[in-house]
Amino acid sequence: MKLKTLLMGSALAGVGTLAMAESHADMAMDMTLVSWGGAYQASQQNAYVEPYLEMNPDVSITWDESSAEAVAKLRAMNEAGNVTWDLVDVVASDAIRLCDEGLAMEIDTEELLAEAPDGTSAEDDFGDLLVSDCFIPQIVYSTTAAYRPDLFPEGAPAPESICAMFDTETYPGKRALEQRPINNLEWALLCDGVAKEDIYDVLETEEGQDQAFAKLDTIKDDVIWWSAAAEPPQLLADGEIVMGSSYNGRWFSAIEEQDQPFEMLWDAQVFDLDGWIIPADLPEDRLARVKDFLFFATDTQRLADQAAYISYGPARQSSAPLVGDHAELGIAMGPHMPTAPENSQNVFVYNYEWWADYRDDLDAKFQAWLAQ
Repeated sequence: MKLKTLLMGSALAGVGTLAMAESHADMAMDMTLVSWGGAYQASQQNAYVEPYLEMNPDVSITWDESSAEAVAKLRAMNEAGNVTWDLVDVVASDAIRLCDEGLAMEIDTEELLAEAPDGTSAEDDFGDLLVSDCFIPQIVYSTTAAYRPDLFPEGAPAPESICAMFDTETYPGKRALEQRPINNLEWALLCDGVAKEDIYDVLETEEGQDQAFAKLDTIKDDVIWWSAAAEPPQLLADGEIVMGSSYNGRWFSAIEEQDQPFEMLWDAQVFDLDGWIIPADLPEDRLARVKDFLFFATDTQRLADQAAYISYGPARQSSAPLVGDHAELGIAMGPHMPTAPENSQNVFVYNYEWWADYRDDLDAKFQAWLAQ
């Protein structure tokens, strides 16, 4: 599916936006969208921002790449009484935290979001992925691992388990892990013999947290910690690490678009959700513009279009059958999704609500551990 085709389809579908029901004079003419940068933000730009701007040429959209710091920054903006963001892309657990703190607006799904083409309500179309009253899911993605076989010792087997991350004898060399407790603590316990279904019960205890950090201690000197998801693919390309974690879409971009000699390690990939929240108490004109944009950007076709640029599964059930080929490479995108059967034989399901409750405490504990 080429970009021109996507834009044509988007423009035709645009007649159904809320703009038909509201006067453009009542809407702000600019928006600040907050996202993650890189390949993911580019997929958003291609799939629905550019088509929306074609339909609304007088509107200006600015990107802020601060999603990783969204909770802290929205807290600070709210305290200062100056919220400059209009729409913020966050992971589900951060959406739950922001909603609980009153920093994100509660959503009336049926009022704000488009029905599926067959008339299925948005609430039913998104289904169980509506994990917060303030959250509009866009994609299912995963944090997973990749490696370079050519950097392993001769005769080393291809890793089949995420626990290869902790096996520095078979796979010597540096690894890259994200500089936060999420995923790392779960993998540490999993590779220390804790059953998947018991992970969060164990992590609730001081002893369980100590166990996870003790496991991470075994590779601490071999880890390069990353904060931006673009870092691990670059580190692996430069040969500074032999394996690392990042988002599956980042690995897809490196392997398929940049032709890097990486292999995916899907074992124990951690499923997560990403989507929009609207900051609480936006002025009416800014909120009207946000609503108009969201109605368009989260409909069935737009979420399917996004999957033509990045290997993340669309959050709407009705979008899945519309996922086709990569917009530029022409390769089928289905086999590259984290939800593809061959990739999801052993997944780890992330507990959004648990992390919403424990994130601040474990962030502090993780940073203290790093400083030791």
